[in-house]
Amino acid sequence: MLRRLYDWTMSLAATRHAEKALFGVSFAESSFFPIPPDVLLIPMVVAKPTHWIRLALVSTFASVLGAVVGYAIGMFLYELVGQPILALYGAENSFNRIAEWYNTWGGWGVLFAAITPFPYKVLTIFSGATGLNFFVFMVVSIIGRSARFFLVAWLLGRYGEPIRVFIEKYLGLLFTLFMALLLGGFYLVKFAF
Repeated sequence: MLRRLYDWTMSLAATRHAEKALFGVSFAESSFFPIPPDVLLIPMVVAKPTHWIRLALVSTFASVLGAVVGYAIGMFLYELVGQPILALYGAENSFNRIAEWYNTWGGWGVLFAAITPFPYKVLTIFSGATGLNFFVFMVVSIIGRSARFFLVAWLLGRYGEPIRVFIEKYLGLLFTLFMALLLGGFYLVKFAF
């Protein structure tokens, strides 16, 4: 099943709708969607390594736009939408406990979440809800998301074929590691906050 999903994703990466799907997933992941855009970015760059800059730009731009939506959810719809989303990720009780600290040091948290597998959407919503300075939020989001997506895309664009062979050879192990990182990020959210 995993192999069929991989083959389907690789075939999607070569279609004319691939960039729209990448944009949509990158946008949604920054505000509410649990799956990171890497699941599309990686096979898309492997399928078209010469397009790595364009694909990194699409991911970055869409992700930062989605982060603005996450910030707005936190700022204007925290009780209606933000709290249930944070509850989904186990971070609903953290608001009062760290809001004051977050407004002083939250930029570093957003930067950390923007670069790592940590669930970025939790901090985009939290940033709006606590009133983190929007300029700081945007700067660290742009830096962090650019660093993440450009590094991944550049590595795959430069070393795409050997990486594709490696991915295909160790698909099961890599999927397990990816899921461990993803779940570890959710676990960290639940117990760190």
